[in-house]
Amino acid sequence: MTVTVRETPADGPVLQIENLAVSFRTEGGVVAAVRDVSLHVAAGETLALVGESGSGKSTVALAALGLLGSTADVRGSAKLEGDEVVGADDRHLRAVRGSAAGMVFQEPASALDPLMRVGRQIAEVIRNHHDVSAAEAAARAVELLGHVGLPAPEERARCFPFQLSGGQRQRVVIAMAIANHPRLLIADEPTTALDVTVQAEILDLLRRLANEHDMGVLLVTHNMGVVADFADRVAVMNGGEIVEHGTVDDVLLRPGHAYTQHLLAAVPRLTVHDVTAPAPAPPSPSQTGTPAEPYVDMRGVSVHFGSRRNGVSALDDVSLQIGPGETLGLVGESGSGKSTVARVLLGLVIPKAGEVRVFGHVLARTGRRARRRLQGDIGVALQDPIASLDARMSVGECVAEPLRVHARTMGAAERRRRVAEALEAVRLPSAMAGRAPRELSGGQRQRVSLARALVLGPKLLVADEPTSALDVSVQQVVLDVISEMQRDLGFACLFVSHDLAVVQPFADRVAVLRGGRVVEQGPTEQTLSHPTTEYTRGLLAAVPVPDPVAQRRRREQRLAAAAVGP
Repeated sequence: MTVTVRETPADGPVLQIENLAVSFRTEGGVVAAVRDVSLHVAAGETLALVGESGSGKSTVALAALGLLGSTADVRGSAKLEGDEVVGADDRHLRAVRGSAAGMVFQEPASALDPLMRVGRQIAEVIRNHHDVSAAEAAARAVELLGHVGLPAPEERARCFPFQLSGGQRQRVVIAMAIANHPRLLIADEPTTALDVTVQAEILDLLRRLANEHDMGVLLVTHNMGVVADFADRVAVMNGGEIVEHGTVDDVLLRPGHAYTQHLLAAVPRLTVHDVTAPAPAPPSPSQTGTPAEPYVDMRGVSVHFGSRRNGVSALDDVSLQIGPGETLGLVGESGSGKSTVARVLLGLVIPKAGEVRVFGHVLARTGRRARRRLQGDIGVALQDPIASLDARMSVGECVAEPLRVHARTMGAAERRRRVAEALEAVRLPSAMAGRAPRELSGGQRQRVSLARALVLGPKLLVADEPTSALDVSVQQVVLDVISEMQRDLGFACLFVSHDLAVVQPFADRVAVLRGGRVVEQGPTEQTLSHPTTEYTRGLLAAVPVPDPVAQRRRREQRLAAAAVGP
């Protein structure tokens, strides 16, 4: 099926793609990634290209800049301001990139040189396209950093990427992308790894820049809330083809294709009641569901990194409990201390104050052998499964590793049986045990990571942003797997996330962290539907919803509240 996105405007688009087809030569043969795609982006408008991983959306974006590499066979046409990209030589492509079009990538850490100060990196982009002195380029770099909203831009220009937060690094990448006044900005998943408030700030920034510079924007994303917040038109991709297109209101509110309906049905929806309405009475301690002897009991925990004078307080007087079979959602912005709480529970960070009990044992008074036994009762699932799965091992070996460490007397045949059961429990075929992690999709790797975390039948699962980088449908599969296995095994779960729409239907209770302190906690319905603190209300207001009409209203309310101030 082929769908062409609207007729070309009379004044000409900044990006015109016609009958684009892309295939890749692999060891297993030729793989068709994109088939007969046609679309355009006009100056001053945003076209969102949406679909699941493998749908071809990023391939289209990379083809528009000639970035697909030597293994790609590209046919058709991709023109930037009338200049053909397909088949162009490297010299022409280098001139086009950064001048006619700029690109913002999903992970700014991989787009920036870790050994070069950010001001110099922006200055190099400028000097690649303009005959200016080093001093002039450096001054322009500082100006750009201020333009994208970084405070103290002269100071930030002297920083290395690792000295900046994720949101600050993304602003640096945006500054580089607009340094040479491109007419087209390609944003490939620009907010996926960011918390909701930083995500809202980045979208506000991109919207402002697009309006000020009359740029067209090609937004590649799987986040339908971001689409509702930012896009004018939407093109939906599946299997390398565009299956539906139209205005953002038509596609998100009146989807015509079954695949679009499937995507929208999988989007988690945040339910927030009117905060002016009376909230239900807070439950008494006996009604919270937390037992007298919880699996996790943190009391007055404080963590400090660095020296006493120049260090950073990561946690300040944090108290949390998690009972058997219970899920505690831990939410807050980046840097709020969420991951530090997880590391404290795993014994990877030693608090300077307070007490941590896990399964009734005080960690500070637990010997090495006893702590090793405790670790066997804790499963860990991380945000990036590639970082937790050894690339040199097969999938089966990765899943079996906890058995080799904590069940040393178990025979090889029994390990293979347990690995097969664990893979099938997370909805993967046992035959996948012989494959390498790199051969799997992101969702499959995350489920392998879950199988590895749960193969020992733990009492506690620590899940640190386990779904943040996944498509909505794959995300739901992973959440369903965790819920099913929790019902079967009865483990407690610490679920760390910045996605409140995911946390709301999944967690029994929620704790909200800000600056290392718990500012609000209680049953999920109480905490997220009737928040009592301005901070929690601000987090909820920043969550984009996949309804463009409602999202426009929410954005106006959020910006109006920000203008008034606290």
